[in-house]
Amino acid sequence: MNTWISALRSERIKLGRSQILLLAVFAPLISMLIGFLANLDSAGSEAEAWEGLLLAMSMLHAMFFLPMMTGIFSAFVCRYEHAGGGWKQILSLPVSRSALYMAKLLTVAGALALSQLLFSVGLLIVGAVKGFDLGSVPWDVLSARLIGGFVACLPLAALQLFVSTMWSSFAAPLVLNMIFTVPNILIANSATFGPYYPWVQPLLAMLPSGGGYDFGAFSLPFENLMITVGGSFVLFLAAGLIYFVRKPV
Repeated sequence: MNTWISALRSERIKLGRSQILLLAVFAPLISMLIGFLANLDSAGSEAEAWEGLLLAMSMLHAMFFLPMMTGIFSAFVCRYEHAGGGWKQILSLPVSRSALYMAKLLTVAGALALSQLLFSVGLLIVGAVKGFDLGSVPWDVLSARLIGGFVACLPLAALQLFVSTMWSSFAAPLVLNMIFTVPNILIANSATFGPYYPWVQPLLAMLPSGGGYDFGAFSLPFENLMITVGGSFVLFLAAGLIYFVRKPV
């Protein structure tokens, strides 16, 4: 257990000393700006107004920011090891490879959780400024979608970390991630492929039901999406962990 904690602390320190963690703050700020500009006058009840605000703020955040941040954080936690023979140094330490790999994954997940937490706070701030009743917040819907958006990032984090440990280039995984992120809105329209596409799963998880999004993969029940997300996470985590444990130094 001590080796796991040490590995996690080391990864947290490396991430904390960089400026890359500012992305976790930048994305919610942009989403807040979108929320302030959103016209929600046609919303019915207060609960519907909150869901409409979540919809407006989630589109760019879940469709673009979350997948991109997942790829950036995953590539960054492997950057030091790829530079100057870092893998040989760190793998020579008395830390198991599985503990090191999981520490990197947990660090990525922690950065994404921070961003999602700030997004949640930003949502409440925007709603309060717009005059929405804080007593009418539909906590069941908002909490499910906000937590679901974070959980839906985990398969992509596991996949991106797998790719980042394989490729020594810092830019290559980021370019690959961007290429697969761009067609998100098109793939989300497909009920056949959308639910299984890791880059679009955060968008599907965060958008509240209704609001005109009842077609393609958007019509997939939330519970079914979470089952798909869980299966994808286990698959990508197992593949990445097996590769890393057997990775030649």
